[in-house]
Amino acid sequence: MPGTFDPKANYLRTIEAVGYVYRRDATQSDYDRIGFMSGLEVHQQLDTKEKLFCHCPAGIYQKPDDFDAEIIRHMRPTLSELGEYDGTALMEFKTRKTIIYRIKSPTACTYEIDDTPPFRINQQALAKAIEISLLCRLNIVGEVHITRKQYLDGSIPTGFQRTAIIGLEGEIPLENKTIRLMQLSLEEDSCREVSDVGHLRVFRTDRLGMPLIETVTYPDMTNPDEVMEACNYIRFLNRSTGKVRTGTGSGRQDVNVSCRGGTRVEIKGVAHSKWIPKLTHNEAFRQWALLHIREILRQRLAEPSKWKMEHQQINPRHLGITYAPLAQAKSHGHKVVAVNLPLFNGILSHFTQPGKMFADEISERLQVIACIEKPHMVHTEELEPQLDIAVFDRIAELFEVGELDAQLIFWGPDDDIATALETIEERCLMAFEGVPRETRKSFEDGTTIFERVLPGADRMYPDTDSPPIPLDDDYIENLHHNLPDDVRDRYKKLQRWGVPEDTYTYILKKNLFPLIERIVGELGLDPVFIATFLGHTMKYVEGHYKSASGFNYKIIFGLFKFLKDHGINPQLAKKMLPVVYEYPKMEFESVLISINFKPKAREDILARIQFLQEKFEQIKKSLNPAMAFHWIMGQLRPVALGNMDLKELSHIVEKNLNH
Repeated sequence: MPGTFDPKANYLRTIEAVGYVYRRDATQSDYDRIGFMSGLEVHQQLDTKEKLFCHCPAGIYQKPDDFDAEIIRHMRPTLSELGEYDGTALMEFKTRKTIIYRIKSPTACTYEIDDTPPFRINQQALAKAIEISLLCRLNIVGEVHITRKQYLDGSIPTGFQRTAIIGLEGEIPLENKTIRLMQLSLEEDSCREVSDVGHLRVFRTDRLGMPLIETVTYPDMTNPDEVMEACNYIRFLNRSTGKVRTGTGSGRQDVNVSCRGGTRVEIKGVAHSKWIPKLTHNEAFRQWALLHIREILRQRLAEPSKWKMEHQQINPRHLGITYAPLAQAKSHGHKVVAVNLPLFNGILSHFTQPGKMFADEISERLQVIACIEKPHMVHTEELEPQLDIAVFDRIAELFEVGELDAQLIFWGPDDDIATALETIEERCLMAFEGVPRETRKSFEDGTTIFERVLPGADRMYPDTDSPPIPLDDDYIENLHHNLPDDVRDRYKKLQRWGVPEDTYTYILKKNLFPLIERIVGELGLDPVFIATFLGHTMKYVEGHYKSASGFNYKIIFGLFKFLKDHGINPQLAKKMLPVVYEYPKMEFESVLISINFKPKAREDILARIQFLQEKFEQIKKSLNPAMAFHWIMGQLRPVALGNMDLKELSHIVEKNLNH
């Protein structure tokens, strides 16, 4: 009965029973114990002038409230070539969503709104996709076949995405292993979501149709660090070509995770690769926890088909319920329903992921599938109870409850109650089976929530509007000759130069390696200094200053050329960069004036060392070489910066103090 159960103790007990370990404490043996397995789907927009299947410009974005027209759509599933419906499509249809598209004339045409057949595929995008496939050592297909992939979440007005496989069976090298690539596809990007509340979902179409490549790996990664390493490598490889877009929203990845006995679960739209270790760690253990729940339930009921839940509409006032969300829901005319879950005592408060339990699995599906916004549910095993336990004692009296039963109360609009009941029962029955096939939305803290049922092969079918595209051997060979350096070669060259490794991510991600090579090759500057300038100073400036329109990394070459031509030490670039970044059109001479730079002869700077040493002794009444060094350098640095090398100056100061 509700009054005899301690949810908090049960939650802590199930954490221990599952064998959950925090990410920071996990070792390879922990991942081997649960059979951790993961693969990737890395998406990256290609840098093209036009979209993939029309002539609208690519890369022009609109604000959420900036649009010329709105179009309303209702999605419905269609049969596959085998006469079957895709599970995801059926789930989305069940939500009864109204989809609104906000359209801006310069970024959309009749193709985007499904009033015109596709144009010929963007040849620039096709060539770039083939080139990146070759870099991934994929086998290029002899003929490109465009297919349709159903998307009934509304993110594409047609209800499907046009996509084509370009390369198959490649590989990428990690530090300690090789990861197999399944394929690389060329596809059109989807809309950007503005809002999703209740039965209304709003999109903007500026991103829709932009060329996008998807690189898919096999599930070869056996720990979270390998997943992040593989993701970074693919992203670096893509960006190092200079053929893809960079910046916020241009790249994202889906991560597939499973554990031994579990199933493939897809974590959608992971915005940052640094989130991957926690997300994959927690998802693998979430599945491990769900398998533990399955074992408990199967011990209680050998034949899951006999499991039935009970429900009854209730009046909160008659039960003495004063919980504010319930009272508010009732004032809006919403129905309130009590549900008895046979044999689920101890299951609702069973740990699934940090800060979450099995009851959250039910609640998340109520929000997504039944479209009932939170708060919408209370139950007998809340860690922080919202209702007096006596209320659930009275609820229990409505049913013939057993000792191992649990109860919940949910509320929502009348039209959503039937779907909600079906959703609750469906998720509980799934608990007897183990891990549902689903996609989940990621959060920065490493947790996830249910997003939709995992799509199957039934949603793929040929695009009858697009003919096959033969790829001649000569065409492929010509593209092969124009390939840029492999990212592996760039990585090794940075190592040979002795560049600090903490700069690699920024340099390769931003595709700044060609800039470093040009500065080193044409201006003869130290590669370590230039790479550190970009990987540390440039990164800091981007994070702390606001750039005006017009800044381009090519300006950096002009900056160092200006300093060399005027005989100014390149170290002054560090002081000039914030001004150059904020005012990219300002002349470099004006930048020097703004930072108060004054040319000084090397001899004049060195002549001040003895004077400053004597002054320090007068101030401190003694000479502590270490303290004197820092004080003297502090006095000389502003004057020396740009006029002589600071490392040389520090050596001279140190030498004078030691004699």
